[in-house]
Amino acid sequence: MPELVFFSGTMDCGKSTLALQIGHNRSARGLQGVIFTRDDRAGQGKLSSRLGLVTDAVEAEEGMDVYAHIVDRVSRGGKVDYVIVDEAQFLAPAQIDQLARVVDDLGLDVFAFGITTDFRTKLFPGSQRLMELADRIEALQVEALCWCGARATHNARTVGGEMVVEGAQVVVGDVNRQADEIGYEVLCRRHHRRRMTAQTAGAGALSPDVLPVAADG
Repeated sequence: MPELVFFSGTMDCGKSTLALQIGHNRSARGLQGVIFTRDDRAGQGKLSSRLGLVTDAVEAEEGMDVYAHIVDRVSRGGKVDYVIVDEAQFLAPAQIDQLARVVDDLGLDVFAFGITTDFRTKLFPGSQRLMELADRIEALQVEALCWCGARATHNARTVGGEMVVEGAQVVVGDVNRQADEIGYEVLCRRHHRRRMTAQTAGAGALSPDVLPVAADG
């Protein structure tokens, strides 16, 4: 039976790498898929992994009907055997409903990958809807680590190395930044609660991941 599967985790846990691996395994068996992404670190219309792997993808822009996109592709003679969605947390709840319809009406497996909560520990709307609708939720087994060595469970936004808890839900940031620019780091719950980042604790390097996140509705 086709399924809507949600693979979730923090930054640094290998979501995009697994998405690329699933696509590779299926294409090696002659299957053809559609890959959607949103705000990938490599730019528009790309699915990339921090390991350096990258492939072309369809940018799931705001307001896009992903179900209609797949139906249109099939009606034009294209072959679609499965669907992969990376950065699924950035999709609107209505687009998650459309993915469920792809499974139910078109009989295709949909593999969605995303972060569950934002830097304030609040659910992303897209992730919340996936948790409500998914046939299966898989927590990724590659554990990201806090600077203290404990399992990282929370994503933190930083400015100048110091954690902040206010601001728009979606902001593009990187760790390769000037001191006053926005970056991101993964923390265990204890240090997230204490707002203690690697820099403020005098510990190791920050996570090199990028967390693009659009303003509160």
